[in-house]
Amino acid sequence: MKTVVASVGIRVAVVESQVLFAKALCGIFADDDAFVVVGDYRTPAIDTLGLAEPDLVVIDLDGQPVDVARTLGTCLEAAPKARVCVLSMHLSPEMMQRCLTAGAEAYIVKDISPPELLRAVKTVAEGQSYVDPRVAGGLLRRRSQSNGKPDIMELSAREAEVLKLIAEGLANKQISARLHLSEKTVKNHVSRIFSKLNISARTQAAVHAIRAGIV
Repeated sequence: MKTVVASVGIRVAVVESQVLFAKALCGIFADDDAFVVVGDYRTPAIDTLGLAEPDLVVIDLDGQPVDVARTLGTCLEAAPKARVCVLSMHLSPEMMQRCLTAGAEAYIVKDISPPELLRAVKTVAEGQSYVDPRVAGGLLRRRSQSNGKPDIMELSAREAEVLKLIAEGLANKQISARLHLSEKTVKNHVSRIFSKLNISARTQAAVHAIRAGIV
């Protein structure tokens, strides 16, 4: 474990059980002027993680010795003001949902590139949420196939359909082609969805859909 005192930039703590991968992650963040690495830990120990006072905790769950809820609970107890970004090798809708339910603000699959990782983590630092669209789309499709129903009534059937495609990572032009609608109509649907769900970014749409059970 190593703790570094810093006063500027986004303060990020890395929790990674494998030393080599931990150093690689720290290097990725250290090379970006937006971040300051304040901690490098093998586990999210309450008596050490909290001392670093991170703005963000980036944790690889794959090598942690306890379950998701306990691990993320420890992170949030140690650093209650930090936003937690989960890294995992699993393209698993179930794992993603467990992480979001336990308090994570991001679910990032480890096959992405370093620039994509930085963009995702910066999104979370800006107060938004992030989930890998491949996983979110799979979960929403599965719920649709099992005849799941939205647990809120604000969205129309068409808006729910647009929301699913947003969660799959489709841009407005792609949604327009998929649903045979004009781009202006799609844009209007997206605006209404954001207004009804009280969100401001596409990455938040999938997170809200998963947490609320929207299909």
